[in-house]
Amino acid sequence: MARSKTKQLSYIAVPSQFIHSLHGLHLSPKKAARFPGHRLPSLARNPKFLLLLLFFLLALLRTVRIGSELHRLLPFPSVPCSHSSSTESAWAADKSAVVSVGVDGGDVGEVVGEFWRQPDGMGYSPCLNFSEEFRMESEAARGVRRRKYLLVVVSGGLNQQRNQIVDAVVIARILGAALVVPVLQVNVIWGDESEFSDIFDLEHFKRVLADDVKVVSSLPSTHIRTRPVDGKQTPLNVPPSWIRNRFLKKLNREGVLLLRGLDSRLSKDLPRDLQKLRCKVAFHALRFAAPIQELGNKLAMRMRSKGPYLALHLRLERDVWVRTGCLPGLSSEYDEIIQEERKLHPKLLTGRSNMTYHERKLAGFCPLNALEVTRLLKALGAPPDAMIYWAGGEPFGGPEALLPLTREFPHLYNKENLSLPGELEPFAKKASLLAAIDYIVCEQSDVFMPSHGGNMGHLMQGHRAFAGHRKFITPNKRQMLPYFLDASLPELEFHRIIKELHRGSLGQPEWRSDKVDKDVTAFPAPECMCNGTSRSSAL
Repeated sequence: MARSKTKQLSYIAVPSQFIHSLHGLHLSPKKAARFPGHRLPSLARNPKFLLLLLFFLLALLRTVRIGSELHRLLPFPSVPCSHSSSTESAWAADKSAVVSVGVDGGDVGEVVGEFWRQPDGMGYSPCLNFSEEFRMESEAARGVRRRKYLLVVVSGGLNQQRNQIVDAVVIARILGAALVVPVLQVNVIWGDESEFSDIFDLEHFKRVLADDVKVVSSLPSTHIRTRPVDGKQTPLNVPPSWIRNRFLKKLNREGVLLLRGLDSRLSKDLPRDLQKLRCKVAFHALRFAAPIQELGNKLAMRMRSKGPYLALHLRLERDVWVRTGCLPGLSSEYDEIIQEERKLHPKLLTGRSNMTYHERKLAGFCPLNALEVTRLLKALGAPPDAMIYWAGGEPFGGPEALLPLTREFPHLYNKENLSLPGELEPFAKKASLLAAIDYIVCEQSDVFMPSHGGNMGHLMQGHRAFAGHRKFITPNKRQMLPYFLDASLPELEFHRIIKELHRGSLGQPEWRSDKVDKDVTAFPAPECMCNGTSRSSAL
């Protein structure tokens, strides 16, 4: 079994009872010939023998059927199990790799290769203990009949909506109002008409926040005819004092406030209790609905059945190339298609319209294409047999756009080819629900890397930090791309440089206060995490 030494074998986990039952099936013809010829007819005439034989055949058919079902449930290629000592040692090694990979920032033990090693979490863990003043306010508000209600309409994709829901809860707390379950605006790009309860576990959301903000499913009958105060003129990054001065008096009078488009409206710098509330909403209250959570967990288990896995968020969609002012680099023909579409729809370009594509690229404003992702992973030591899950929309250029990645890392899967027939049908044409499934599989991965910044990357970074600083690779695009363009650089030297550039970008604890205008849901320390030491001794 030479292949087992290189760990190229795949295995299906079969209960030991089945293995033991199969041992007795390998009857040698020589052993069968030892039965005296005159005894076989007499046994054949024995009713007990015939009944035992029938039972044996039925058990054999059932064993074969169960084995085929187990094989079908794992959508990966497999090889027959062998009981040689070399195969058993390979299986033991694979099991030790799975067990020893820590998802809480702990020791990775016997895992071979530095790529799967988790960063040092420095002992940080979630700490969402609110101040006594905050808790007293919550206690006092609990006995008061609610007369003020906040209505919010959130827009954008799934993760943009999640950010706005987090801020809606905090604004309701600032105003002392009950929050009506947020309305999800129909997405004009994907046409997804999903409601809050289609994506999130509504009862869990209400229950987790019960001590902080009252959440109601609808306005009471006393307020249905009320004309709400419309707060659509809210500027960017406003502090709590602005919210109170602008809306509290009118809200007390009218009883209902309507807010739309909350994206980045509330300041990232809030009092510590409100920052903790942000974390509580993002990492505890906003749990996905049961059907989404169930399928996401199944897909994550299938990925993990082979050991540790890497998750990528690839931004290779057509609209991404148009909006960022970048080019996919597949061919001159594909680049020309993007350029023409950008000319036809100049408003789609998101900022910095005076920069050329090359300037954008070197400034780190462009998504990494599949070739660049491949080179980065190889430089960081990702093994060629790594299990990789990729999340994202249909790449512009189709499967061809992923060829550089699949050539070097053939074990590349997404929810479409990882799921069993029919599993995705309940979520068809519902982009937010499909994005939620991607989020679950990515969040449970051993290593995560986005090809471009964005709401999902930021939320994933915070979620993984809050869960124990699980490995999160932040591509250092601005510093690494000049080396990508240097064709004269030897491969080993290229790998050394790239690895050095990312030594501090692997998910280690980072203080939000050291970042300018950064959200606590991306950098939960120090407001939402602590290790019992001072900043100077911790970082």
